[in-house]
Amino acid sequence: MKTKKPNAELVYKQIEDLLVSRLRLSSTDRAVYAHLLRHTRLEGKLRLRFSMAWLARGTRLCDGAARPAVRRLIARGALRLVECSKAGHLVEVLLPDEIHSTGLDPRRTRDQLSLPRPVYTREVDFMKNKSLRRAIHARERGRCFYCLRRITSAGRCIDHVVPRILLGSNSYRNLVSCCLQCNSQKCDRSADDLLRTLYRERRLTDAELAERLRALDALASGKLPPPLPPAAKPVAYLKKEKRN
Repeated sequence: MKTKKPNAELVYKQIEDLLVSRLRLSSTDRAVYAHLLRHTRLEGKLRLRFSMAWLARGTRLCDGAARPAVRRLIARGALRLVECSKAGHLVEVLLPDEIHSTGLDPRRTRDQLSLPRPVYTREVDFMKNKSLRRAIHARERGRCFYCLRRITSAGRCIDHVVPRILLGSNSYRNLVSCCLQCNSQKCDRSADDLLRTLYRERRLTDAELAERLRALDALASGKLPPPLPPAAKPVAYLKKEKRN
């Protein structure tokens, strides 16, 4: 898919001056974004299909660092995940002025900015109150997101897929319901590392490991929204209810 080549000098300045600080990109995130940008938009292409092994080689990172960086970039709107399969990840790479959270997109009018935000945005803090936390638990339907075993309300907790120490957010894209054992075992490790440990311990089968890795990618891209509690309805809908 061909697209117009951007001004590389301007793009670099926007990355340095705005994108890194406003999206709180780590050096790893920045390296991955720059590498994908180099092989897409700066070459006149919108999409790229790649493997994690290719990305790790190109950025001089290990797979365990490259994969979480891709998820963080998807969660923060710098990448759009189109497809994740055995053939690799197919993503669209957005330029700095196309990423809404930077506030640079000229297509966003004053009227658009004044509209009430829907609850399913990256900015909503799902750790803020009990009803939102319950929504995260409800999404997993009584199973641990990592090991898939059944858990009770007394034996469950909420885990940050990207740990807080690595600037992981409280977005629904970064929170899962899991058992206390997996939460303790994961600690500040990446979710990929935990899943592979569970596989080595024979707590996950080959098929379950592959499915859990796909679920992590779907989570980061916003494809696993939790069921909304009544208190979390969008502002516009609440106002309509009051009028009625």
